[in-house]
Amino acid sequence: MFVIMVYDAGERRNAKLLKIGRKYLHWVQNSVFEGEITEANYFKLKAEVKQRIHDTEDSVVFYTFRSTRYTNREILGKKIDPGNLIL
Repeated sequence: MFVIMVYDAGERRNAKLLKIGRKYLHWVQNSVFEGEITEANYFKLKAEVKQRIHDTEDSVVFYTFRSTRYTNREILGKKIDPGNLIL
């Protein structure tokens, strides 16, 4: 399946969510990840995220697609290359 994960979290948890997201998906922009993932890894990803967030302060949204057949990705402006960024 193809997954897009978007999050808005407290300052202390941003780095933790970034690390979790990178373990399963490709980082495409600040607080945005996407990629192909197995259903088992999707459940692991959600479990890890749920352990790290505060339900009353943070928000994580997952968009799931069976395939990328009917999706289109268009970038306006500067293309971010995560390989060039050092945290």
